[in-house]
Formats: sequence, structure tokens, C-alpha cells
Amino acid sequence: MQDTLAPANGTPRDASTVVLLRDARHGLEVFLMKRSGLSDTFGEAYVFPGGKMDAHDSSPAALAALDEPATALAQRLGEADQSPELAAGLYVAALRELYEEAGVLLARGERRPASLQSADWQAWVDASAAQLAASALVPWSRWITPRMAALSKKRFDTRFFLALAPSNQIASHDNYETTASIWLPPVEALQRYHRGEIEMAPPQIMSLGHLARYTTAAEALAAARAQMPPCICPENFEEDGTVTLSYPGDPRHSVQARALPGPTRMVVRNKRFVPDGPLESLWS
Repeated sequence: MQDTLAPANGTPRDASTVVLLRDARHGLEVFLMKRSGLSDTFGEAYVFPGGKMDAHDSSPAALAALDEPATALAQRLGEADQSPELAAGLYVAALRELYEEAGVLLARGERRPASLQSADWQAWVDASAAQLAASALVPWSRWITPRMAALSKKRFDTRFFLALAPSNQIASHDNYETTASIWLPPVEALQRYHRGEIEMAPPQIMSLGHLARYTTAAEALAAARAQMPPCICPENFEEDGTVTLSYPGDPRHSVQARALPGPTRMVVRNKRFVPDGPLESLWS
């Protein structure tokens, strides 16, 4: 992580992330994967499956494979400035990344492709009769890397989707881009981060705090369906040597309407992001 704020590079790249949920004996759990230390983005951090959108994701063949029309998916995403094709491509990117990184396929009518490689995914989508289950993805939030970055010089415009993990599939890391994976209750994940046992980036921290307010996957999915995905672009500032990330609703943020429950800012202490208050403020 950078010690000070630095300009991020150019226009943010479109990306998709899937927050995979399941119900366990002790309540809601979330699937997290550890990025490879060789990754130039969030290396060693625990993240949700996801990545950049590629050209094939919005191709006619890929969009035709979706189980819902592009116009309906675009409306659900709630981005008036995006074309239906690009909006629907974000769903394809989410489904592809979920399969390539975690081995979970949300599709109907065709057996699983033999490989996790992107080129094989594209060939399978183009040639198969499968329907990609965009209907299984619930738009939840949109995170845009700030122009002055406290974490990375790369910028992303990432759409977060919630999805229920299929009971007949096992999510796991790919041992390439990700080296470990785990299912955790949101609060436990945050406590492990607080103890320094795992690393996470601010969007994951804030998202887990949000999810910790639900007891079941059904509750979280219903809440996501009942709203339009908020757009969250943190605004960073440095004051008295402390780097702070402010979120919509914070007095220092240009957007005064809240986008998320919980604290409206995080600060950098010992090169780690923590809430500006007790850890429990993330979920209580």
C-alpha cells in the first residue's frame, strides 16, 4: 500500500465482482479468495471473485447466451449512461470471473466447460447451447477508484453483484490468480482483518460490514433487490499526516446522501485501513 496519496491512472476500467453467499449453521457466510502475491492489484489481499471486463463479454454471442435480455439487465443495473450491451456485458464478466477464479458456474442446459482459461470460456459460450444465469446475479453496489488513490494507481469501475452459491458446486481458488479461499461469516472476516491475520481492501471491508447486518443470504439478496445499486467513489484526503477515505454522507465528501450503512470514513493506521472508530461500527 502506498504511504501517501498519488494520482491514479486515467479512466477507470469496467470490472465485475461477485459476492458469493451461503447459509451455514451459524448464519450467513461469504466466500473470500486470497490474491497471489505476484498480482499487481491487491496482492495477498482477500477479495471476492472478480476482474476486468473483456471484449468478448459484450459480444453478440455472449449476450445471446444470457437468460435475460440486455435491456432488462441494464435497467436492473440502473446506469442510465450505459448502453444495454455494455451493461449486460458486465453480467457476463461477473459470471465468467466467478467460474474462472472460483470454479462456480451459474448456467443452465449444458455441462461445465473443461477448462478455467478465458479463451476456453469464450469458445464454450460461442459454441454451446447453455444459458448463462444472469438472473442469479443481483446488482448490489458500484465502486469507482478515486482519482487520488491511497491504495493503487490503477482505476476500476467495479460493479458488485450478490449471488447465492449453488448447493451442488464447491467454490475454490484456482492456484494461479488466487492461492487460498475460505468461507467466513462477515464479522469473523472483519475480526481476522483487525487482528492482522488477513489483508483486505476498503471495498471488501465496507461490504463485509454491510453484509454483517443480515442473518441469512435471503435477507441480503432481498435488500439488494429492493434498491438501486449505490455508486461509491471514495474521496481521499490527508490531514495532519493521516490519510483518510471518505464515503458519501461524510462531511468531507462531495455527495451528502449516504450510500452505505456504517462509518462514512476510514483512516490509514500502520499502513492498514481501519474505521474511524471502533471495529464494531462497521456492522452495528
